[in-house]
Amino acid sequence: MLHPGKGTNTVRAVFIIDAEGTIRIILFYPQEIGRNMDEILRALKAMQTADKFRVAMPANWPNNEMLGDEVIIPPPADEKTAATRKTGGDMVCEDWWFCHKKLGK
Repeated sequence: MLHPGKGTNTVRAVFIIDAEGTIRIILFYPQEIGRNMDEILRALKAMQTADKFRVAMPANWPNNEMLGDEVIIPPPADEKTAATRKTGGDMVCEDWWFCHKKLGK
């Protein structure tokens, strides 16, 4: 890839494209910095997990400082779900809008 601000110097680019042909992640690294394969694989696994289980990943997942390898449950879509969200189930709710859980394997 050529970066407009770098003249003819190349830029390292990573594109992660899903099965439907949609670009899901674009990462650019300057010529002076190598790509981080651990981060690329982490992002790919997180995206696949999010798609499969309809959840979100916290920063640095699965090694998040607060949640560890737990995932974030999307916020409720209506008031009834919000009112019952903090009771029961396999998730931990800090409040009606922020719940997380360990994924079953």
